[in-house]
Formats: sequence, C-alpha cells, structure tokens
Amino acid sequence: MDEQRVSGGLWWRHGPPWWHRRDDAELASRWPWLSTALITVFVLGGSRFAAEQQLERAPLDAFARVLLVVAAGLLLWRRRYPVVVVFGTAAATMLYLGAGYPYGPVFVTFALGCFSAIVAGHRKAAWTALGLLWTGHVLVAHWLYQWLPPSGDDAASWGSEGVVAAWGVAIVALAELARTRREQWVRERVERAQAARRRADEERLRMARELHDVLAHSISVINVQAGVGLALLDSDPEQARTALTTIKAASKEALGEVRQVLDNLRTPGDAPRAPAPGLDRLPELVEQAASAGLTVEIEGEAPKLAPGTDLAAFRIVQEALTNVVRHSGSRHARVHLAHDDGTTLRLRIDDDGPATGADAGGSGNGLAGMRERAAALGGTIEAGPRPDGGFRVLAVLPLTVKENR
Repeated sequence: MDEQRVSGGLWWRHGPPWWHRRDDAELASRWPWLSTALITVFVLGGSRFAAEQQLERAPLDAFARVLLVVAAGLLLWRRRYPVVVVFGTAAATMLYLGAGYPYGPVFVTFALGCFSAIVAGHRKAAWTALGLLWTGHVLVAHWLYQWLPPSGDDAASWGSEGVVAAWGVAIVALAELARTRREQWVRERVERAQAARRRADEERLRMARELHDVLAHSISVINVQAGVGLALLDSDPEQARTALTTIKAASKEALGEVRQVLDNLRTPGDAPRAPAPGLDRLPELVEQAASAGLTVEIEGEAPKLAPGTDLAAFRIVQEALTNVVRHSGSRHARVHLAHDDGTTLRLRIDDDGPATGADAGGSGNGLAGMRERAAALGGTIEAGPRPDGGFRVLAVLPLTVKENR
C-alpha cells in the first residue's frame, strides 16, 4: 500500500500510514510514555476543575490524587498487559467514586483501558470490567452512599445511571469498531504480503524457465558441434571450421537472448527491447537442429497467437527438440501443429528413438518448465514413450486465455 493511497483518504479502509510501518510486536515493545504523561496531566487538572464545580462532593486530597495518578499511570502498560490495566483502572475508578470524590476525567482512564483491551482482543475482560464498574457505581449511588463520604449525600437518580450505562456502551461500541477495523487491516496486510511474495516467486520461476530454455538449447548445439569439431579437426579441417562457425553463431544467439532476459530483470517496468520469440522462428530452430545433426520436419501452420502463447509454444518446441538432440539416438524429428475450431493449439513433437540414456525425452527442469508454461496458460503437457518406439511431447494450449501476470 503506497503512501499516496493512504494519504488520499483511504486510510480508513487500509489503515493509517504508521500502521504499515510497524507490526504488533514492535508496537507492544514501545512504552507509551508521552501519551500516558499527557493523560495524567489532563486527569489531574480536569479533576481539580471538577472539584471546584462540585462543592457537594468530597474535596480532593492526597489519597484522591494518588488514585488519579495510579489510574492514569496504569495506562503505561496498556499495550503489554491490557487485561491487568482494564481491571486496574476499573478498581482505581471505583475506589475514587466510593470515596465521594468529584466526578470527572477519572472515567477517561478506564475508557482508555477498556478500549485497549478490546482492540487487543480481550473482549470478555473488558465487558466484565465494565459490568463490575457499573454494578459498583449502582451500589454506591443507591445503597452504600449512606455510610460513605461525603456525609449527607443523597441517592443518585436512576436517570444518571442510564447516562453512565450509555456512556459505557458507547465506549465499548467504539472499541469494537476499532478492533474490527484493526483485524481487517491485519488481514489485508497479510494478503498483500502474500500476493507480493507470490508475484515475486512467479517472476523468479518465469525467468528461471526462460534462462533454462535459452541456455539448454544453445549449449546442446554447441556441445554437439564441439564434438564434431574435435573429431574432424585433423582429418577434415573444413568440416571442423563449419562446426566452429555453428558454435560461434549459437553462442552469439544465446548471449543475445540471455542479455534480453537480464535486461527485463533489471528494468521490469520497461518494454522489452526486442520482440519475444514465437513460432515464426521455427525455421531457425530447424536450421539449428540441422547443424546438430537432427533433421526436423514441420507439419501444419500455427494460427495468429497472443505474445504469451506464442512464446510458450516456441519454448516448448525448442525444449522438446533439445531433448531429442541430447537424449535420443534418433536423427529425425517431426513437429506437428494443429488448431481445433480456432480454440486450441495442439503441438506434437515426435522422434523415433531409441533413447541414449536413462533420461529419455528429457527430465528435471526441462519437462517441468514445459508443464509450467502450459499450466500458466490453462493448457496441458503430455510427455512419454510412444508405443512404436521413440518419444512424444504433446502440448495443448488454448488460443484465447487470460495470461497470468
């Protein structure tokens, strides 16, 4: 959540700016010295003013000031021990009222303690403390007042009890609203963090697939041609020179594609400097495969594809042909393209085998990368041995998809 959205009036929905810079552990570890000091000054000053206006109540003395300081001072622990604070402020407030001291800001200390407890999730404790305080006030105001100071005091009206009850309910309602909003902010913050991690993981996997597909194909060609060059270096220098020329071209192309991938990593918001490869570059794949000793036949034509689908289809064919070069004894492969009713692209890559090792058809990152590319578009990949020998890769990709971003 950026600061502009928060400062632009959406803080009520997403939380105030400071909320996104502190977590619960950090807030709990900070002592609210300044706010507690200001509340203490306010409570002492307000109670003194109230005493001047309520001459029928007991005058403020040292014990009254101690109770006020204790009630306000307990708020220093409201983040760490909200349950203790809410019951402590309720007890101090009850003692203050039972001693006949003037009504006034002493209720503010309990209100803040109750608010902190509810926001922290201790709702039962806050409601219990509020109920005990109100019950105690009813007993003092309508029964115990006869034996408590100040002398000659009369019973309070029941209308005033309704005001006190309404005051308490209003505090609890406000605290419940704040708690609900706080939990919503927490959920949204967690969801945003999870979404950011998910996007980062998806981007990392996408780049890993791209680098693997680029390097695996080019290095396979280079490896084959290097073997040819070494074998013919003395007996057929001209053929060895041709192999070295192929190695140079393949390495140059690989460097260019790797540079493009790295440029996208450095500046993810910029448009790519070169268009992404697509099925229109199949002739290049055929030429590269031929330089590695593999004859490739192309059957069918691909329809016009979205850039993401076009890139995925190209990389799937590229990886499948790379696996034929690396893992198959066959020197012949077929690529068949078909599209069903304009909704599905079917890619089939066959070779006649046999496999030259345990990793027939490829394994590890290659097949996993093909499956990830197809799944990202809502398609499927089937890969496995053919009944008559060889290996087949069948990719089914939808032509109209909402690509993952």
